[in-house]
Amino acid sequence: MQGPKAVSEKLAVQADGSGLGAIILSKDSDNPVLLVCGGGPGIPQYLMESMLGSPLTDVFTVCYWDYRGTGLSYSNAISSDGMTTENFIGDTLRMTDYLADRFGKNKIYIMGHSFGTYIALKTVQAHPEKYICYIAMAQIVNQAESEKIAFDYMKGEYEKAGNAKMVREFQKRDISGSEEAYIDYCASGLRDKAMHELGVGTARNMRSVITGIFLPSLRTRAYTQAERVDIWRGKIKSNKCPASRDTRTAFNALQDVPGLDVPVYFLTGKYDYTCCSSLQQKYYEAVKAPDKALFLFENSAHSPLYEEHERGRLVLEEIVERSLSYGALHD
Repeated sequence: MQGPKAVSEKLAVQADGSGLGAIILSKDSDNPVLLVCGGGPGIPQYLMESMLGSPLTDVFTVCYWDYRGTGLSYSNAISSDGMTTENFIGDTLRMTDYLADRFGKNKIYIMGHSFGTYIALKTVQAHPEKYICYIAMAQIVNQAESEKIAFDYMKGEYEKAGNAKMVREFQKRDISGSEEAYIDYCASGLRDKAMHELGVGTARNMRSVITGIFLPSLRTRAYTQAERVDIWRGKIKSNKCPASRDTRTAFNALQDVPGLDVPVYFLTGKYDYTCCSSLQQKYYEAVKAPDKALFLFENSAHSPLYEEHERGRLVLEEIVERSLSYGALHD
């Protein structure tokens, strides 16, 4: 980042005796402030920015932060049991207050991606007074239902392609038969392999988590060598944390968050089967909010802002305009 008001900074905000690591990026610190609650949990959202880029810094002063126990926030003292929904929400509020105070804002923007939509949505539900609006990229709605929709879709695609080996692998799984089978499948290599082979996973053109995320993570310059190791130590720790289990088995946005007191804007990839686009559409239609819109990205899977930059920039500009117009009328 260059310019008199540009920001490119790595920092830590204290929480419960340990630091919440974050990276702030801005072309102009006078821009609206956006807190990004990333996916996973475990793999830092900043990696998507460093690998694929996005239009976020064209519009916002952006804060990428790592959940407690992961990435820049990794600590041996934090156990998986401490990585709860309640603690993640509390940490989100700490980051929110830090950003509002630092940049002199009464309210900020908040965006969730994938798992981060669960944390951001629950945070906004509890504390709408802190946020201008909520931006939902790849919103989690009912992940158990989403996984079953994706399972049937991918099995069908392999059947159409005549890939008998992959069809047999899917036939071995009965994810509707038991919760144990469902959770095992969600953590399996089969799920990720199929999603990325079929272009319905992290990104439309990403064919492997290894080549698309793991290997690039070992080269990211914003993290030291030790911090790069901590990314994957934190990912292992987060796989079985309570917050992650909540999203897989217990959370249903339609029931748990039927409405918000701030505008909500959905960014949905047409080919997203990680958090199925059909369920995102269903939640958009059902959720009650003072203003809402769904922006469909026709050439994207799970990460539309990182996949379609020009479309993303126009959408983000429209979101800012709409949210500020709403605020001017109702504050």
